[in-house]
Amino acid sequence: NTERQRLGEAIEQTADGVMITDVQGAIVYINLAFERLTGYTQADVVGRNPRLLQSGQHDAAFYQELWATITAGQVWHGRLTNKRKDGTFYTADMTITPVRDAQGGIVNYVGLQRDVTRELQLEEQYRQAQKMQAIGQLTAGIAHDFNNLLTSITGYTELMQFQLSPDDPLRDLLDRILRSGWRAAELVSQLLAFSRKQVIRPEVVDLNALATEMSDLLQPVIGEHIRLQTRLSPGLWPVKIDQAQFHQVVVNLAVNARDAMPYGGVLRIETSNVVLDDAYVARSLETPPGDYVLLAVSDTGVGMSSEVKAHLFEPFFTTKEVGQGTGLGLATVYGIVKQNGGHIWVYSEEGQGSTFKIYLPRTQEARPALTHPRAEVNMPSGSETILLVEDDERVRDLVLRILRPQGYTLLEARDGQDALQQAADHAGHIHLLLTDVVMPGLNGQLLSRQLSKLRPGLKVLFTSGYTDDMIAHHGVLDPGVAFLEKPFSPIVLARKVREVLDAG
Repeated sequence: NTERQRLGEAIEQTADGVMITDVQGAIVYINLAFERLTGYTQADVVGRNPRLLQSGQHDAAFYQELWATITAGQVWHGRLTNKRKDGTFYTADMTITPVRDAQGGIVNYVGLQRDVTRELQLEEQYRQAQKMQAIGQLTAGIAHDFNNLLTSITGYTELMQFQLSPDDPLRDLLDRILRSGWRAAELVSQLLAFSRKQVIRPEVVDLNALATEMSDLLQPVIGEHIRLQTRLSPGLWPVKIDQAQFHQVVVNLAVNARDAMPYGGVLRIETSNVVLDDAYVARSLETPPGDYVLLAVSDTGVGMSSEVKAHLFEPFFTTKEVGQGTGLGLATVYGIVKQNGGHIWVYSEEGQGSTFKIYLPRTQEARPALTHPRAEVNMPSGSETILLVEDDERVRDLVLRILRPQGYTLLEARDGQDALQQAADHAGHIHLLLTDVVMPGLNGQLLSRQLSKLRPGLKVLFTSGYTDDMIAHHGVLDPGVAFLEKPFSPIVLARKVREVLDAG
């Protein structure tokens, strides 16, 4: 009759997977959604037991409890992992209901399955994202404190060097301390990159020069068993990118390549100029046609399946064992490339190695002329008054020791409130505010605004072990903001102070 026909059509077309079994558990019917979900057709399963879906993820007690519930005439609700016909797993929320005849005896069981695999993945990604955000906050805080420590370690060491004669035997020991200090600063900078707290300074660069510089650093990263080859095209067009970010991209790709070649192989870095025409763009990249510089990083490793390639740039996707990788490396690479207006493309076959191609747009800006830093210790001097605001006592003491001997008058303050008081008490002119950005209470940015109202024309130089949006919108330093990253050397500080004071 029509009612029964309508009911049958509704069950056939419902979005949830429906399976009906007889009292012994043999399957008598499945709907289209069940076929789509499991890969099994009606012909595959009718007369068979639902055991064919078992994934091995649940123990015997789980199924005993399920069977005991429904044979007692009660409805069973639960979440279980099942196996599709192709061997892949899915997680479903399931309800099994006993069906009774007119006399009240059980004649069938109806199972409804709703696939929740995607929701669970999204939940897990969200949890991971929350975790990474928390780790990022923690990292940034630690890095900030470390940079204060490193500023005083490297700064005092350099001040000692200035006081020694060139042939003093202590020079070598101090050199070693300095080198360790700067190596530690590099590590902190990587931590800040991870927590996205470093300031991005895109500049016009020659990728060949950066790649050459990188190749020395990469050999220890990839290990003795992998040969590094570079093929750099002469006459490379300039691109505009933050150098530290470029290093991050290359190191992440090199680490991935290393992991794909556990028994050795070749890592190749190539550069070339590429003109992407409309036809090529239409075929393979969601990118405007034009002039690009191509950076290709290839390995002779195990390669990737199309399944892995599909998820490659997703945060937290990793093929490594638990504890071996964060799944953030390629997500970071992808983010950096996109942020710089570029595009990334991967070619890989299982067993055939992989090639990552990064296209960065050619810039029309001129590359700045190379200035070679002078070897001599040139500590610029001055007679201006500087208000120094720094909540770390060691760094404050170091800055005083660097700038006072150069002839500057220094007023020192522990924090923003103290600085406002010092400025109010000082009758004479204040030429420069030299302030840390991140301080308890009044931060450097707010302090500079308040003081600039009280003393128009005041020049400002910010310092920080990290920066956040207080002085960097979207991570790119505002034009015209003078900023000195910690740790800094005495010479760099003295030169930067002079540069800011002399700026129009």
